[in-house]
Amino acid sequence: MADKRHVVFLVDDEPIQNEMLKDYLSERFKYEIKTFDNGEDAIKAMEQRPDIVVLDYHLSAHNPKAKNGVDVLKEMKQNYPDTRVIMLSGQDKLEVAVDSMKYGAYDYVIKGETAFTRMENILSNIGEYYKIKFLNNTYKKTIILMSVVVGIVILLSLYLVSHMKGGGI
Repeated sequence: MADKRHVVFLVDDEPIQNEMLKDYLSERFKYEIKTFDNGEDAIKAMEQRPDIVVLDYHLSAHNPKAKNGVDVLKEMKQNYPDTRVIMLSGQDKLEVAVDSMKYGAYDYVIKGETAFTRMENILSNIGEYYKIKFLNNTYKKTIILMSVVVGIVILLSLYLVSHMKGGGI
């Protein structure tokens, strides 16, 4: 398997939350993890094409002018639709979770004592998806290559048979 290092962005305006989650995930995964304390900086860095973004819903606690998580989510999904965005929020309101999913969030996790374990499970599932996707692409390329080889063998056989009948050998 190609050794592409997967990139994860953690976006939360609480630096302690970002560092704790980064430490937790770094112990369990070999992802390149980058942290951001606001959505605007994370959006600017999206050119790095992260595989996964963990995004806080309420990003304006310290800066009232900052975009909230749903606005950041919308912009990320509009420009980078293949990036998996997981909302991680203290908001346990159903309508917030539904809005997040409506705008393209892969999952919604409520901050609390089980949040990190839940994040680990979600990232494991996404990792399995990438493995299956890689294997599927490898399988498709192998089938195409084998089809070409079989075609060449058939053409070569027909060529040899036609020259044998023609008295060439």
